[in-house]
Amino acid sequence: MAHYFKFRSLPDIADEVNRLGLDVAFRVDFTPLFRPVQVGPFRVGNAFCVQPMEGCDGTLDGQPDDLVFRRYQRFGAGGAKLIWGEAAAVVAEGRANPRQLLIAEHTSAGLEKMLHVCRQAHRDAFGNDDDLLVGLQLTHSGRYSFHRPLVAVHDPILDPRRGIAPDFPLLDDDYLKRLVDHYVRAAKLAQKLGYQFVDVKQCHRYLLSELLAATTRPGIYGGSFENRTRLAREIITAIRTEAPGLMIATRLNLYDCIPYRKNLDDEVGVACPHQLPLTCAWGTNPNDHTQPDLTEPIAWIREMVQLGVSMVNVTMGSPYATPHVIRPYEYPPPDGYETPEHPLIGVARHFRLAAQIQRAFPHVPIVGSGYSCLQEFMPHAAAANLQNGDCSFVGVGRATLAQPDFVKQLQEYGKLDRKRICRTFSYCTALMRSKHNELGQFATGCPPFDKEVYGPIWDEAKKS
Repeated sequence: MAHYFKFRSLPDIADEVNRLGLDVAFRVDFTPLFRPVQVGPFRVGNAFCVQPMEGCDGTLDGQPDDLVFRRYQRFGAGGAKLIWGEAAAVVAEGRANPRQLLIAEHTSAGLEKMLHVCRQAHRDAFGNDDDLLVGLQLTHSGRYSFHRPLVAVHDPILDPRRGIAPDFPLLDDDYLKRLVDHYVRAAKLAQKLGYQFVDVKQCHRYLLSELLAATTRPGIYGGSFENRTRLAREIITAIRTEAPGLMIATRLNLYDCIPYRKNLDDEVGVACPHQLPLTCAWGTNPNDHTQPDLTEPIAWIREMVQLGVSMVNVTMGSPYATPHVIRPYEYPPPDGYETPEHPLIGVARHFRLAAQIQRAFPHVPIVGSGYSCLQEFMPHAAAANLQNGDCSFVGVGRATLAQPDFVKQLQEYGKLDRKRICRTFSYCTALMRSKHNELGQFATGCPPFDKEVYGPIWDEAKKS
């Protein structure tokens, strides 16, 4: 296995960026990180966002459990002023794992407590929570639903990976139409519980993301651009009408790429066999899967802004099919492959595409991704991107599991705690992918740097 991250200083990583010919800048002045950001009617206290990460630690009926409350207490006390609450399924059959959160009447008390714990921890740490913005992500997992795949379109590359036959039935139009009411019900409940925004999730090849690429689907939800965006358009419009005052955001794939698999000779990821032109890859050049094409994503963001979407969190790839695209890593997940590219190339891709979107929509708050891989140099790149106008918020995912108080560390010491920096070991992913009897998988956290809680869980997972 190649080891890429050997950088001891800022000049070291800057030299590697230059050697690779990448456009990644670094800044030693962190002032841009702590400037307030206006999001709709809310003035958010700084430019850090805790990304939505499923902990796989709810109850079997979709309620938050003790580890969920612990995570959100730590996020609230950590200093980030935008907390993008994790995925909550809008219907039971659309959950991605047996312990994913579900937003429903029977889970409402737990979801309200999750929010309260988060905000109270922030008040305890910082005196008030007037500039803290907390939302909840609404999802349907589609083909990745754990009970059985709920497929919106046949994908010639993805289908064989889950044993989905060519005649496997697609979700019909009537089922998709009924989902609008489920999203509206979920949004109204989130608003009642006190969440300030909901995210209509359109990323990582879950249902609404898959529909964006459904060029071969028949009927009113496939084929043309208008049809492929129809369901999300109907959901956004209905929430806007039925839940006035609730802010709508979306986490959106800009670039799907295509699935990769492990090369049996050297375990390095290679693109799965595919025909050209590609038919099921949103934001991707149909004749070259390595090249993003933002024509349709930009057109869709423009329309969503007109529909009332206030904030866009941009991402790409799939945790199941292209982990090196969605989260550049040093160490692959246990069921994954060695990265086929230098991780800094993946980081630069995230930054470049986010910047293109921010420049296309200068008045829309854009949350960028891909920062955790930079480890202790994350804040330097984040400050440069903000100063250059490449994004409005810096989204941090895996690194918040290892060091949830990373913002507070920066404020107080001007640097991260090197003893608790995410080293992209992929243990958090390994826990998610380890089977655990009827619970499906283990709760997700950071065994190396949160040993008290996740060390024993990791030891148990290694036996499974």
